[in-house]
Amino acid sequence: MTKEEKKALLDFLSPYITDNRKELFRKILKYRTRWFTVVLEDIYQPHNASAVLRSADLTGIQDIHIIENRNKYDPNPEVAMGSYKWLNLIKYNDAENNTPAAYEALRKKGYKIIATTPHRNDVTLDELPINQKTALVFGTELTGLSDTAINHADGYVRIPMYGFTESYNISVSAALVMFTLTEKLRKSDVPWQLSDDERLDILLEWTKRSIKRSDVFEKQFWALQKEKHGSE
Repeated sequence: MTKEEKKALLDFLSPYITDNRKELFRKILKYRTRWFTVVLEDIYQPHNASAVLRSADLTGIQDIHIIENRNKYDPNPEVAMGSYKWLNLIKYNDAENNTPAAYEALRKKGYKIIATTPHRNDVTLDELPINQKTALVFGTELTGLSDTAINHADGYVRIPMYGFTESYNISVSAALVMFTLTEKLRKSDVPWQLSDDERLDILLEWTKRSIKRSDVFEKQFWALQKEKHGSE
């Protein structure tokens, strides 16, 4: 679909959503980013899976990359509070070990891969550079990240802990990392905002998801386009 076709389809669908929702979309889009993205490896607990989506939405992170090796990603809708409707979920589940494919795809998009795990070469959140697009990788609460995810990462970050328990809950850890880094990002000179083309794509997708049976309206649009161009 060309940019002009996307704009025309958006104009066609826009009357079917309220002005308040349109304004909310435009307001939220200003804070959306792909500078940071989140990668979840084998997260299977529905509560944690859903809480991470909710935190990503609230901190403005648009894309979530989901690696399904042994476990299927199955968020709980009640916990997610509908946040998955406004995010891009990219799944990797074609092989027995999908972590290498996910890393390769992310690097092709220009991401530096940072594993969130204690490591001899790790840094704290305050020390982590944000001058490059970064994919933040999280593992399960029980076993953490796989050896593949750790050994093939470009760097490591840890959250300081001062209590008796061994680690933060995965959903809490993800929320802390996302909030801290996106706040740091928005106070920086880094060009973290979405491009005009990315905003158009997301706005069109959000509009579709806001309209019941939007596929029916989209078919009407293309039929009209065909009729219009056929008569020219």
